[in-house]
Amino acid sequence: MKMLFCLLSVCAITASAQLVVTFSPPKLAGQKAVVQLKMKNNLGDAVQSARAVCFLLDDQGRMVGQSTKWVIGQNKTGLEPKGETTFNFVITSPQPFTTTNLTAKISFSRVVLYGGKLADAAKDVRIESK
Repeated sequence: MKMLFCLLSVCAITASAQLVVTFSPPKLAGQKAVVQLKMKNNLGDAVQSARAVCFLLDDQGRMVGQSTKWVIGQNKTGLEPKGETTFNFVITSPQPFTTTNLTAKISFSRVVLYGGKLADAAKDVRIESK
């Protein structure tokens, strides 16, 4: 029983050590949609850079736009442990969006920690919607 409690405690601590990303619903303005990301580094290391993709989906689940950007680092400052930052994905369309009922889907493809060590984006990034 004591061993199980220790194991569960370690799992709880490990699960909270993540880059937590909260994104807002898209805000539309003509041919542009803006999706705001708020990121908090709960990892033990500084995040040197992170690359993410934002997909815009209509009410039928079809992709109507996308953008891939370095949301941390790459000509911007990194993110220290316990630090927070905001990034705005701006997605443009050749014509105005035909619906205002759009949803965003965010995915991280690369997270580089201080010293060039790669984090596992699938395990070390937790993405939540507002």
